[in-house]
Amino acid sequence: MKNWVPLLVGALLVLVGAVWTLQGLGYLEGSAMTGVVLWAVVGPVVAAGGLYLVARGLRGLRSR
Repeated sequence: MKNWVPLLVGALLVLVGAVWTLQGLGYLEGSAMTGVVLWAVVGPVVAAGGLYLVARGLRGLRSR
């Protein structure tokens, strides 16, 4: 069960990071984050951390 936690949290972080990136670049409108360069930088960092957790979770599931 504990191997699913990094996988699910990582997938959520990838999604959140993608949304923040798109908002920061101005592709998703309707937020105070739209067009703010900070979110165009923070988004990919969060998504990369999420990808790491997804890979870690998948590695844990395969080792069983």
